[in-house]
Amino acid sequence: MFTAAVNITIEATMKHLQALRSRIGTGALAGVLALWLPLLAHAHGDQAHAAKRPRFDASKVEDTPFGRQGDPAKVTRTIQIDMSDSMRFSPASLQVKPGDTVRLVARNRGKLLHEIVLGHAQALQEHAELMKKFPDMEHDEPHMVHVKPGSQGEIIWQFTQAGTFQFACLLPGHFDAGMVGSVTVKGP
Repeated sequence: MFTAAVNITIEATMKHLQALRSRIGTGALAGVLALWLPLLAHAHGDQAHAAKRPRFDASKVEDTPFGRQGDPAKVTRTIQIDMSDSMRFSPASLQVKPGDTVRLVARNRGKLLHEIVLGHAQALQEHAELMKKFPDMEHDEPHMVHVKPGSQGEIIWQFTQAGTFQFACLLPGHFDAGMVGSVTVKGP
């Protein structure tokens, strides 16, 4: 049964790739795949993956320009963020201190799937554009979480750098509708 499911998924992916190739050409498709294949390795259409995150493993934590995965045992603050079908976050702006490990609890108050992705404005914009081309792409990274309607998810993040960063819902149409918030990291 597993083999049949994998074959169906591969067939669907091949159909999508063939349709994309007919729109942008073989050379352009090869370029897109070469650039994004590492990201697409994590992509799939099943929303269940976001429900259970792997346990925190300090040896696998990677630094980013906007921080790193936080240790749940070192959370210094919990912030609840509501997501709604009006394509807004509440609160839409957060302020934390450098070094804070924050538990962001994302509550989906709407009837649509939403997500929170942390990052720099330019990277989020680029990722939102990619999501338009690959709308079924999902993620399993520590700086992002998908949340089904009526559910909640969390990100535990240590903000290691001062600056202004963003969080956004990158699902097609949501980012363009203004579903973006900001995180200001400053202080002693």
